[in-house]
Amino acid sequence: MNYLDELENESVYIFREVAAQFDNPVLLFSGGKDSILMVELAIKAFYPAPIPFPLMHIDTGHNFPETIEFRDYLVDKYNLKLIVVSVEETINSKGIIEESGKYASRNNLQTISLLEGINDNKFDACLGGARRDEEKARAKERIFSVRDDFGQWDAKNQRPELFDILNGAINQGENMRVFPISNWTELDVWNYIRRENIELPSVYFAHKRNVFYRDGMIWPASDFVFSEQDESIVEQTVRFRTVGDMTCTAAVESNADNLDLIITEIESALISERGARIDDKRSEAAMEKRKETGYF
Repeated sequence: MNYLDELENESVYIFREVAAQFDNPVLLFSGGKDSILMVELAIKAFYPAPIPFPLMHIDTGHNFPETIEFRDYLVDKYNLKLIVVSVEETINSKGIIEESGKYASRNNLQTISLLEGINDNKFDACLGGARRDEEKARAKERIFSVRDDFGQWDAKNQRPELFDILNGAINQGENMRVFPISNWTELDVWNYIRRENIELPSVYFAHKRNVFYRDGMIWPASDFVFSEQDESIVEQTVRFRTVGDMTCTAAVESNADNLDLIITEIESALISERGARIDDKRSEAAMEKRKETGYF
C-alpha cells in the first residue's frame, strides 16, 4: 500500500471515530490547504452520505479575499453547512480594544471568537487541521486532545493512544480537539493534493502581489497590514506556504505556479512551513501560549 493510502486510511478512521463517539462535532475551517484537505477526507470517510457535521470558520475580517472566495465556492460545491463566527462582532459586542502599531493583528482575538462559537453551538468536538510537523507545541498533541471547561489545553493532561485506541470520554463542559492529519507532513499534504487533484485558493501558487519587506520577511501589502513610510511597497512574484490572517502571514519568493514545482520547492526548502508565520515570531512559546488559552 502506498504511504499516502495509509495516511488517508488513518484519517478516515479518525473521522469515523469522531462521528461515533461525539454528539455534536464540528470541522474548523480556515480556507487553507490543510482544512481543505480535511473536507476532502471527510467526504471520503462518509461517502455516499453527506458529512455529518458543519464547518465553522473564525473570520478575523482580515483574511485573504482569495481564501474567502474559495471557502464559499467549496461550501456551495459540496452543499456543506457553514457557520461563520466574526471576530469583528466579538470586538464590537465585548468592547475589546484591538492591538495597534507596527505588528498589530487580530490573530490572538480568534481564540475568544472560537470559544464563543463552541459554547453557543454546544460543540463537544472540534476537528482541526493541525499537524505535528508544523511546530514544537503541535508535536506535543495527541490526536484526541482534551480541553477543560475554559477551553484550555494542558500539556500534562494527555491521554495515551496505544494501538490506535482513541478515548473520547469527556466530562461536562469539556471539549475535545481532534487532529485527523496529525501524522501528515507538509510534503505529504502536497503529494496527496497532487494525487487527488484537489483544488486550492490561488494564493498557494506563484503570482504577482504588492508586498513590502520587514524583519527579513515578505509582508502582503493591504489596508489591514500596517506599513511604515520607509517600507516601500513593491510588486513581487510570490506565493504563500501557509495561509492565515493577512496580518500574520508572510509570503515567499517563488516561481512555483503548479503542484510539481511547489513540491520540488518544498523538498529543497531551508525553513519550515511555519517559518512564514509572523505570529509565531512573537516568542519561542507563542503557539503553546495560544493553545493554553483555547487556540486550536
